Amino acid sequence: MKTETKRKGNGKGILVWILAVVWCLGLAGTVYGESDIAIEAFDGKRIFDMAGLLDKAYVQEAREVISQYQDTYHLDIVVVTTDDAEGKTATAYADDFYEEGGFGQGKGKNGILFLIDMDNRELVFSTDGAAIRIFTDQRIESMLDGVYEGASREDYRASVESFLRDVDQYCKAGIPGNQYNYNTETGEISVYRSIRWYEALLAIGVSAFVAGTACLTVKRQYDMEEDERQVQNLAMAYRGTARFVYDDESDRLVNKFVTSRVIPRNTGGGGGSGGHSSSGRSSTHTSSSGRSHGGGSRKF
Repeated sequence: MKTETKRKGNGKGILVWILAVVWCLGLAGTVYGESDIAIEAFDGKRIFDMAGLLDKAYVQEAREVISQYQDTYHLDIVVVTTDDAEGKTATAYADDFYEEGGFGQGKGKNGILFLIDMDNRELVFSTDGAAIRIFTDQRIESMLDGVYEGASREDYRASVESFLRDVDQYCKAGIPGNQYNYNTETGEISVYRSIRWYEALLAIGVSAFVAGTACLTVKRQYDMEEDERQVQNLAMAYRGTARFVYDDESDRLVNKFVTSRVIPRNTGGGGGSGGHSSSGRSSTHTSSSGRSHGGGSRKF
């Protein structure tokens, strides 16, 4: 009887342990379920349709396009839809989502995020790293025109398609030659310096010409070749007693004509800041974590 009682007690203990393990696994599943951002980012997925605006079949198709662009352009590309901005502005939500999701390629965390915020009714682009320089203010405005057209008629798939087309177009074009970052909070300007292929080729050509000329000159001097100019200079040495005589001359002003015109002041907005063209400007701001982001937004 004692032996049977002991076996029953052991059976109950094992059952309790099994139930405890199952409960822990269920709790863990709940916790991970609430952290969809981390799971999706770990799986390499870059579309988070939390507002349910996109067709599932298209989401899979768009993810494949994004994966291809990421490999080609070495930028992270993220699409987010939400109907709850957690009390934040649309821009702050986009910046925080990008940072907390651990997105971005390379040391600069290069990438761009497109947010459709149904809570604030706003379309937002948040850029980081090299993407800030690629997607200038002028390009961002053009991209907002494209995504707004779809969102205004509730065709959010069209908005995402427009976004991806523009990303492809501007990444192929690269960073504009006159690009500079402008910090809207401090006024600080960071100019992008680049050397184009034809400039490098010209520099190499000039360097080769100068070096070649110097070498040929030294070679001719060591070969003791007579130069016609040196012979002429030698002959001129015998004319050391020669001198020049200057006559007094004066210029007389006969008449004068004065033409005056008014130079209009440039009051347009195309001058940029500090003499820089606004077409190459990328305006930046600081996120809640202190990181610098570019981009722009528009209500819809």
